Amino acid sequence: MPPRGATDNGPMGATGNDPTGNDPAGHDAVGNEPVGNEPVDAVWKLHEFVQSLQALSGNTREAYGRDVTQFVVWLGRGACDGPERLDHATCRRYLAFLTTRRLAPRSIARKAAAMRAYLRFLHRTGAISSDPSRALRAPKGPARLPRVPRRDEAAAMLDRAGALVGSSTGDVDERAEALALRDVAVLEVLYGTGVRVSECCGLTSATCDLRHGHITVSGKGAKTRRVPLGEPAIAAVRAYVERGRPRLAGADTPADLVFLNSRGKALSPRDARRIVERHPLPDGRSLHPHALRHAYATHLLEGGADLRVVQELLGHADLATTQVYTHLTRDRLRAVYDATHPRA
Repeated sequence: MPPRGATDNGPMGATGNDPTGNDPAGHDAVGNEPVGNEPVDAVWKLHEFVQSLQALSGNTREAYGRDVTQFVVWLGRGACDGPERLDHATCRRYLAFLTTRRLAPRSIARKAAAMRAYLRFLHRTGAISSDPSRALRAPKGPARLPRVPRRDEAAAMLDRAGALVGSSTGDVDERAEALALRDVAVLEVLYGTGVRVSECCGLTSATCDLRHGHITVSGKGAKTRRVPLGEPAIAAVRAYVERGRPRLAGADTPADLVFLNSRGKALSPRDARRIVERHPLPDGRSLHPHALRHAYATHLLEGGADLRVVQELLGHADLATTQVYTHLTRDRLRAVYDATHPRA
């Protein structure tokens, strides 16, 4: 178990004549650039497609919206002038075009997934008679194992962050202490629960139950799960709520949100990333919030947790997504064996 654990512009903002979304002519790729006598959105139902993705996270909806907009802009440059003319060969040509842009295989795979979802939507809504993306193959990016901090590294980082919280006098020092209390609480929640950064930022007084030691979050696919809070996280959040948050809150502060930024507004995922970056590991390496999620899962498995339990705690729909962490733990076990066993 982890030492402190349980006891991601609007979607239609990408414009342009290339898949990066930049249009030198300044046209809006959705709704303003005509295809024949009709605007793009009326012909291709881009807005309707994005609206149909409500079960996905906001970051995924935005990414799919950008990717599909870029696909439609490419089609409008001569490959196809309407949904009814789409065919398998056109889809293959688009993927081939993306490879000429020197995009990473993982990026092409994501754009292909967005295109498939979009074409399924067009088929489902009757805009096209068949789905031309069936049997379409796109390159898969190499499986990249996340690099995670060791237990002692994570503990040292959290201890150093906690050491910044001390007695203070004066308004300036009190505000600095409030921010330090908040930073420690955010770090403890991210590592002690493994929630996504957006889930952490969205915590409210109703979903953060310090008395019973758990939080309730809505993850990808609008799936709700309950995650236990460890004692260090409970203590850190309670100290922040009682001593830190009141110093940050202002007249326009949301009453129910737990985490606030320095201006008393809702803490954004970008704010949370900056918090994590300000607290590097002992060797100076800066982390991304997702690295703490990886560490949470890896340390649980190293402590003997069942893989399916970890899957539930992380909110993974597919067990295969969680299994990547078993490779990490096996690699570490092998390294220990090689370094210590006389017959290794």
